[in-house]
Amino acid sequence: MTPQEIKVALGAGLLSFPVTHFDDDGNFKSDSYAQHVEWLSGFDAPVLFAAGGTGEFFSLTPSEVPRIVAAAKEAAGKTAIVSGCGYGTEIAIEIARSVEKVGADGILLLPHYLIDAPQEGMYHHVKRICQSVGIGVMVYNRDNSILGVETLQRLCDECPNLVGFKDGTGDIGLVRQITATMGDRLTYLGGMPTAELFAEAYLGAGFTTYSSAVFNFVPGLAVEFYKALRAGERERCETILRDFFYPFMAIRSRRKGYAVSAVKAGVRLQGFAAGKVRPPLDDLTAEEEDMMAQLIAPWKR
Repeated sequence: MTPQEIKVALGAGLLSFPVTHFDDDGNFKSDSYAQHVEWLSGFDAPVLFAAGGTGEFFSLTPSEVPRIVAAAKEAAGKTAIVSGCGYGTEIAIEIARSVEKVGADGILLLPHYLIDAPQEGMYHHVKRICQSVGIGVMVYNRDNSILGVETLQRLCDECPNLVGFKDGTGDIGLVRQITATMGDRLTYLGGMPTAELFAEAYLGAGFTTYSSAVFNFVPGLAVEFYKALRAGERERCETILRDFFYPFMAIRSRRKGYAVSAVKAGVRLQGFAAGKVRPPLDDLTAEEEDMMAQLIAPWKR
């Protein structure tokens, strides 16, 4: 896809990040991963993000990322695949070029590693990565990588393939200023953990879509919530929040890292051999997996 084509696809519906499957030795398990991606591609998600945050990008080696992207591309059919990308500038450029070679339709630039950086440094970081590839780039404002309005405007002016902005800060004042300033120059994606909990506020701030982690294991419910939200069916949204998302949030909040671990448990409970999470994350306890099993029982495939 061209950068403009992936920009349009990003705004065309609900998005999601498949978990990365590992075998008992912790190696990438391509067969079950492909089965999972193929299943997800049958629902209304125009773009899937391979090796993203929920896909444990932070625990992958740079050489593993293109393998995962290639497997996703092969399994996804017509569904576009965007790759996670990140770390320092040179490593990010290496990853970006490697996934472009295997057919990624774009990259999502995750926060750089560890240190805080000034706006000028982040400007050059994003600019160099954008200019290293011909595919579309989305930036993820979160944690230690928060682009200000002026910095983002400069990048939009100088990088034609910068097509998306994802927010995980929860700072509605900042994101509203960005959407008001940049207008339709970018596609805007909600990126808070369990994004459905914040979707109504982000919709009001000009974000047309978001990435749903629970789409990994209850895709039908995730799509139903998204459609109800876009249709203004507030009562239906509140019912789904009460029946599913708030109980899920309670499980997710029990330990750090469960925003990924609980999702992966859900995928296993749906019958996919996704394996365990990699350190430094840890898996749910047996008791917590039972809680997840009860929660998703009405949506078992």
